[in-house]
Amino acid sequence: MELLDELTKAIEAGLLAKEKIMYYYNNGFHVEIKEDASPVTEADKQADKIIRDYLLKYFPDYGFLTEESDDDYSRLEKEYVWIIDPLDGTKDFVKRDGEFTTNIALCKNHEVVLGVVIVPSKNIYFYAIKGQGSYKVDLNNKTKIKIHVSNKTEDLTCLRSVFHFSDEEKRMISKHSDKIKHIEAAGSSLKACLIAEGKAEISYRLSPGTKEWDTAAFQIIVFEAGGLVLKPNKEIMKYNRLDVYNKEGYIIINNIKNFLL
Repeated sequence: MELLDELTKAIEAGLLAKEKIMYYYNNGFHVEIKEDASPVTEADKQADKIIRDYLLKYFPDYGFLTEESDDDYSRLEKEYVWIIDPLDGTKDFVKRDGEFTTNIALCKNHEVVLGVVIVPSKNIYFYAIKGQGSYKVDLNNKTKIKIHVSNKTEDLTCLRSVFHFSDEEKRMISKHSDKIKHIEAAGSSLKACLIAEGKAEISYRLSPGTKEWDTAAFQIIVFEAGGLVLKPNKEIMKYNRLDVYNKEGYIIINNIKNFLL
């Protein structure tokens, strides 16, 4: 299987980081505020170092773009680049609501070809390789299942962010209330993973706050499960860009018929 070694090492790195994250989650941590006003904890920083060091050992020629490490832009010259958010949903982590994830993606020539999303508090993870489907692994009962989006185009469930729910997103949900009948909140990349496994159909993020490491891993998981992650102009997001901000926002959907803007 192509990229099997990269997938195996990404999962191993993520699970090592998971143990460190849960140590802080259960034993306490100090919260700092970064220049962009977002919170960061020792769990974020330690998980970032664990994942980066582990993957660098096995893939020294690959580039890196991670949330908690300085970007020296050398990645722009690389064919393969790891894109990592060691703790996606730090606000959820601080709140201790369990709705946070660890995201690891591999990009090849601006396209995500591998993604892993680990949910530390639930002991589960999702993964996908381009062209090979999406899977959910439950470490509690040691099961692995192939996942797929739902086929619903009516009576839709929309997942909104726990902390980022813009007026524009509220307007879209109201505008399409004939189709969107249920609204639920979910944290971090869990929204995308829930859509990938058929538990919801649509999620909006129409504000510019996210960056490449927030979306790269879940994008391929949604795509390989049969869904879509699209910018408002219906373009697919590219990765390993000079500007890492997802300025236009995006919509996650199970079916192109649910591209409701």
